[in-house]
Amino acid sequence: MNSSIPPILLVARTSPLRLFLFGSLALCISANAQSAFNNQQTSIDAPEHHPQHQEDVTLHRSSFSTGRLVDELPDAPRPGIQASTAGTQQSPTPASGSISGTTPNPNGGAAKGQAEGTAQIAGVVSDSQGNGVSGAEVTLTSPGKLGRQRATAAASDGSFTFTELPAGKFRLVVTAAGFGTYTSPEFFVKSGETAQAPKIALNVTTASSVTVFATADQVAEAQVEEQEKQRVFGVFQNFYTSYIWKADPMSSKQKYKLAFHTLVDPTTFVVLAGVAGAEHYNGTYPGYGPGIEGYGKRYGAALADSVSGRIIGSAVLPSLFHQDPRYFYQGSGGIRSRTWHALSSAVITRGDSGKLQPNYSHLLGNLAAGGIANAYRPESSRGLGLTFQTLGVTTGANAIANLFREFVLRSLEPSVPGFANGKKASTSTSSHP
Repeated sequence: MNSSIPPILLVARTSPLRLFLFGSLALCISANAQSAFNNQQTSIDAPEHHPQHQEDVTLHRSSFSTGRLVDELPDAPRPGIQASTAGTQQSPTPASGSISGTTPNPNGGAAKGQAEGTAQIAGVVSDSQGNGVSGAEVTLTSPGKLGRQRATAAASDGSFTFTELPAGKFRLVVTAAGFGTYTSPEFFVKSGETAQAPKIALNVTTASSVTVFATADQVAEAQVEEQEKQRVFGVFQNFYTSYIWKADPMSSKQKYKLAFHTLVDPTTFVVLAGVAGAEHYNGTYPGYGPGIEGYGKRYGAALADSVSGRIIGSAVLPSLFHQDPRYFYQGSGGIRSRTWHALSSAVITRGDSGKLQPNYSHLLGNLAAGGIANAYRPESSRGLGLTFQTLGVTTGANAIANLFREFVLRSLEPSVPGFANGKKASTSTSSHP
């Protein structure tokens, strides 16, 4: 036996003993490996909740360099390890079929999206009398949202409807020909609701123009009525002066009406009373005698002259000859032109056609009145001379009266309208040569 060899080696030289030693060593190694593996499993299955957990797992894994179990963890981790690690790091990934905004939620987001375009608005456009306004243009606007508007035309009964609308605030603007624009207050419409529009009543704002056509006879009647208001100092009549240069011609009826209206006017009797007084004072027609009886005869004769001359010269003959018995105020031009117009109008007059003609009506009327006067004048004053005397005196009196009409009377008649100024200076042309 060699003394330098340890006793254990010497014992191990024997075959049974060597087998025993190797078996004991293998058991120790196996026990240690199982203990290390259990420690690793416990650390992985129940990790601590801190950021370094993943590193710990990695360190535990890298602590083994051999063995098939360690090599399989990265490629095929156990279900327990995968679930534990994923549950700690992040939330579950949403299902691949879900769409953002359509998943139902407690706030009703999905319900609102699904209700878009389900609201309706209906209404009727009527006028102030409650009748439907056909064809009215109805515009639906959403305040504060540019470009969000729709328009439609009202039906024959004024009704209209807007469909497939989103929920929100709206306003109606209604227009129609002949009516004012209507703008409603804002109103709210809910999803799925059929809302009734506010009451719409349009007011008429377009003024209707009515053209009234009057006949020439009606116009002349109105002008004659204005003439019948013309009084000097507001008292004495001046009915036969027309201050409208282009007055419409009078009808025969109007000529007779004006003649009788003149005769029965109180001022006619006052003027005749003055004429009879002057004749009585001057001793004209001496056959009537003096005193109150003579004055009465003179007054009666003057009245008869006035009636015959007015009826024949201003109504009967003007109707037959279609002439105008009035004096037409010129009012413009020089004194010579106006004077000539006034004097010549006693023998020249305007026909109903508007053309100038010899004044047959007045001349023959005065002549007829002189002939009729032979029936009631004193015998000493009768005859052909009386007839022509009456013609001359009456015609001269008309000429003088025309001068007053042209230069004096208009300013003394407050009833003459301002537009009645005779012949305009800008278009003035001489009526007579």
